[in-house]
Amino acid sequence: MTTAPISNIRNFSIVAHIDHGKSTLADRLIQMTGGLSDREMAGKEQVLDSMDIERERGITIKAQTVRLNYRAKDGKDYIFNLMDTPGHVDFAYEVSRSLAACEGSLLVVDASQGVEAQTLANVYQALDNNHEIVPVLNKVDLPAAEPEKVKQQIEDVIGIDASDAVMISAKTGIGIPDVLEAIVTRLPPPKGDRDATLKALLVDSWYDVYLGVVVLIRVVDGTMRKNQRIRMMGTGAAYDVERVGFFTPKMEQVEELGPGEIGFITAAIKEVADTRVGDTITDDKKPVSKMLPGFKPAIPVVFCGLFPADANDFETLRAAMGKLRLNDASFSYEMETSAALGFGFRCGFLGLLHLEIIQERLSREFDLNLIATAPSVIYKMHLTDGTELSIHNPVDMPDVVKIADIEEPWIEATILTPDEYLGSVLKLCQDRRGAQKELTYVGSRAMVKYDLPLNEVVFDFYDRLKSVSKGYASFDYHLTDYKVADLVKMQILVNGEPVDALSMLVHRTRAEGRGRAMVEKMKELIPPHMFQIPIQAAIGGKVIARETVRALRKDVTAKCYGGDITRKRKLLEKQKEGKKKMRQFGKVDIPQEAFIAALKVDS
Repeated sequence: MTTAPISNIRNFSIVAHIDHGKSTLADRLIQMTGGLSDREMAGKEQVLDSMDIERERGITIKAQTVRLNYRAKDGKDYIFNLMDTPGHVDFAYEVSRSLAACEGSLLVVDASQGVEAQTLANVYQALDNNHEIVPVLNKVDLPAAEPEKVKQQIEDVIGIDASDAVMISAKTGIGIPDVLEAIVTRLPPPKGDRDATLKALLVDSWYDVYLGVVVLIRVVDGTMRKNQRIRMMGTGAAYDVERVGFFTPKMEQVEELGPGEIGFITAAIKEVADTRVGDTITDDKKPVSKMLPGFKPAIPVVFCGLFPADANDFETLRAAMGKLRLNDASFSYEMETSAALGFGFRCGFLGLLHLEIIQERLSREFDLNLIATAPSVIYKMHLTDGTELSIHNPVDMPDVVKIADIEEPWIEATILTPDEYLGSVLKLCQDRRGAQKELTYVGSRAMVKYDLPLNEVVFDFYDRLKSVSKGYASFDYHLTDYKVADLVKMQILVNGEPVDALSMLVHRTRAEGRGRAMVEKMKELIPPHMFQIPIQAAIGGKVIARETVRALRKDVTAKCYGGDITRKRKLLEKQKEGKKKMRQFGKVDIPQEAFIAALKVDS
């Protein structure tokens, strides 16, 4: 395996909105350059999506990298390092670190759907990293494709010249050779000095059962060799490199990686936590003085409690969380206990899709049955004594008397929607206490910018947006700041006992509606017991909504036929006494499904 001169290396990533064909294009590029034989590709779509869950949902979650060899029309051999990045807003941090390792991007836009919200977000990230961008119009073979219109859109919305955009159909393979030539001619080679001290960027790391932690790196200067002693500048830890190599997508070992190359190393590292993404790796004996500008660490936005349905599974859950944390540095957790649900963990996620994926991976890979509490965000509480608390679990909220004010996080949301759904999208944002910032048109579609409280978005905003726009609206957001809000803690009481898994912080104006919806839902879900069960929503000591589950009744008067009415009355009175006593000591069984369904309550 020869190492090409640095001028013949091209590092690029593919950025696009969800479902615009990134992973399919990656497949075709691998196939055309002979990275995998047709036999290895056979029967397997999206080669780089390795998790089952990625294949089923058709989304990319982890950024993947692959090295391809290509002989261009000019007769020279080139090395391509391709990064396939996720398109979903929750995994934006995966995108940012992949882009930091590349010099250029292929911007894939669906020729039938045009520019979407996520397209914008990802392109701006690429431009922030000073990328050269080549527009690629995918799905041009579809009858609904309008390439000329979409080219105009790219110019109007993003401001990139799209007159020479490459026209392709990743599925059928039309135009793929043109993409390969465009990578050679239109993307810049990396810069780097082979004789300088080693300086490499830690792009990603994951846990492999056989090799320990595998670290994905991009060498900036110098060379990374086998048996070299390296140091992570962020953590200060030193290791001896055992293996050096790259993915073709299969693992291939080499003696060294030079400047501009992307590959992997293993060095008997035990914990993924020891390898911080965005860290700078250098030579242990003569380290470089300045670190590379790292990425922003992933900051959890949404929190929720995860509890095992069977209390005996707690240890299994603890082990599973540790293992997931090995592969996903953006996922954080701490232990917590709940009166209703027992022992569990309070977990931080990047968004609702991230939460859903982690939950699904826990149940699938570790065979766990879990209950998740209502998702919440981080609130800042200013207390009367001048201290400030950050709280993401309503149970930890201090006494109301001690709180001076509560601040909640706000986001700026960008929504692109076809014109006919604009009314219902605006109404949805108004209902969620949003403030409109701007409204512009991109061809026949409206682009709205809204300031929204994150609290309202984590609940079910995304699902609602998709349903009011029949799936056509696309949505992207970023956190802006914290604002003071009139928030109250709402509790659900079942038979007079508070169920802490269902308590939540809501805006005072929305409390009654949310409370009513919750108790109505709980009424349907709690099975009748031998005594009647009141279900109440309360703020402090004030009940704002109530429903009652009727009691099951045994017909105690069945054996009385004819005769005196007082006999029947006596039996009924006796039954009534019994029920009263039962209600006092009775334990209400709330089934698993009730929790899950109640937390999905639709406003």
